[in-house]
Amino acid sequence: MDAAAALYEPINTLKPVASGLWIVDGTIVRMAALGGSAPFTTRMTVARLADGSLWCHSPIAPDAALFAAIDALGPVRHLVSPNKLHYAHIEAWKRRYPEAVAWASPGVRERAASQKIEVSFDTDLGDAPEPAWAAELDQLHFRGSRAIEEVVFLHRASATLVLADLIENFEVAKLGTAMRWIARLGGVLDPDGKTPLDMRFTFRDRGAARACLQRMLAWRPQRVILAHGRCYLDHAEAELRRAFRWLA
Repeated sequence: MDAAAALYEPINTLKPVASGLWIVDGTIVRMAALGGSAPFTTRMTVARLADGSLWCHSPIAPDAALFAAIDALGPVRHLVSPNKLHYAHIEAWKRRYPEAVAWASPGVRERAASQKIEVSFDTDLGDAPEPAWAAELDQLHFRGSRAIEEVVFLHRASATLVLADLIENFEVAKLGTAMRWIARLGGVLDPDGKTPLDMRFTFRDRGAARACLQRMLAWRPQRVILAHGRCYLDHAEAELRRAFRWLA
């Protein structure tokens, strides 16, 4: 375990969120921050579709036990990169599940190439839900940033919104001193998690972002799964309005 960030134990374990929906907390990754790097916990989301196949959002670093648990749920058919920062482990999953479709988010192909990370995407995510999962998942390309755009999803049956980096919500007790300061400067400390400050600065078209927020609110989500930090399992609409007040 990284001394500067505590894991969400147990890791690499399926944790039920609702019927047909799970999260899996993973290991620490290090991301560029303030001229250096900072530790981030990781989390993927797994949904079972009507045909019994699995949809995997932001796949984490796998291990044998996790693959075995996933195999017990059903066949993996979709590997989803929600934004250009969440893709690094898709190739490992693709090797295990060669029949799965690897879905590319806006800009991720270029990002992977610039980082010299090998990953083979099959097709691109759009603004509307793909036919393969339209009955179970809604979908929205959140626009407005000149640097990073994210595709967000709603698990319809449980009214669960699935995000990656549009909101981060780090708990103080799980952070070392340096990371606490980084998270505080970025405005992403629990309970007031939000879009990180550096990402907020990239939103030049706030009107487009506000329109996307209104579409998410119109879904009437009841909970929000986040890739980094504590999820919002209650009062989702209020949390979204609070987290995106910077768009006002």
